[in-house]
Amino acid sequence: MDWFVQLAPWQQALVGCGFTYGMTALGSALVFFFKEIKKDVLNLMLGFASGVMIAASFWSLLDPAIEWAEQNGDIPWLVVALGFGVGGLFLYIADKTIPHMHFGPNHEQEGIHSHLKRTILLVFSITLHNVPEGLAVGVAFGAAANADDPAAAAIAAIAVALGIGIQNFPEGAAVSIPLRQEGLSRRKSFFYGQASGIVEPIAGVLGALLVSKVTVLLPYALSFAAGAMIYVVVEELIPEAQVTSSSKRHFAVFGTMLGFIIMMVLDIALG
Repeated sequence: MDWFVQLAPWQQALVGCGFTYGMTALGSALVFFFKEIKKDVLNLMLGFASGVMIAASFWSLLDPAIEWAEQNGDIPWLVVALGFGVGGLFLYIADKTIPHMHFGPNHEQEGIHSHLKRTILLVFSITLHNVPEGLAVGVAFGAAANADDPAAAAIAAIAVALGIGIQNFPEGAAVSIPLRQEGLSRRKSFFYGQASGIVEPIAGVLGALLVSKVTVLLPYALSFAAGAMIYVVVEELIPEAQVTSSSKRHFAVFGTMLGFIIMMVLDIALG
């Protein structure tokens, strides 16, 4: 553990996001063993990812943001409200600008009109999810470097990476297997599935560098990442998980609760 604490924040973020990317690739590899994924299982996966992101948004991001704002002598509620709102607004703009296609039954296309292939648009959709996830991990490690107890704070940041990585496993499968159903080969489905996670290390390193160099931005960056993740959950993950008969929507509900519990336990136990 000592060697990890001695790494620069961006290096810690690279290792942490390397793990989350690896879990995405591992989940995507399930396409070599399964040709299809049942809707109930997909809803459970989407719900699980939602629960992890909701819990991480508060326990790992907003709560520390409030503490950092107090230490900086700022008005805590104003700082987190601004950061949270701007994070959601950023994802809204990206959602309306970057061409992508939802994984729902209607394959609704959003963003600027594009002639890109459906498969690329589907990958872009999940890539948008991964930007705030990578940012959350990077900012958490950047915050750890400026904490009074860097070792303890690093462990808390590791909890964030663990939680995001755990939910990336089913998320990777939720990308590659539907792509297989779209007619792609198993290799291409895996390639595109794992490629959707590459943005996480990039966002993580950038986030860590930003907050470690400009510490005054730390509470804003933490709440920004939280707002961006909540936007993804409410705008896309939960609605897509609810596209089923009313008698089976409990799969998404139980998945959300399970994901929330696991992330909350990780954050409290390790943080």
